[in-house]
Amino acid sequence: MATKTRARPAALTLTPSAEARIAELMARAPEGSIGVKLSTPRRGCSGLAYSVDYVTEEKPFDEKIETPGGTFYVDGGSILYLIGSRMDWKEDDFAAGFVFENPNAKGMCGCGESFTV
Repeated sequence: MATKTRARPAALTLTPSAEARIAELMARAPEGSIGVKLSTPRRGCSGLAYSVDYVTEEKPFDEKIETPGGTFYVDGGSILYLIGSRMDWKEDDFAAGFVFENPNAKGMCGCGESFTV
């Protein structure tokens, strides 16, 4: 009897606006870049921060998400902090940046640059 395996949900979901921004980034990516990667390095007032950077190599434990504009990676060591999160791109007259709705975050610093789980 064959067992069915259920597709594992992505670590996070990307809004169409975030996917469009990834496409813009990949259109002007440095030579050798294979995608854009989200990680959560330790820094800031609350302990963890969101960091989005170009990547030149795929790591074995990274989560790989194919978007219409290019490949998006989630750092393997950051996945547990991000499961169920939603990533969006917001722009207004004064600021532009990726915005995260993270159900795992227990608190954020006052400036919004870092979070704790």
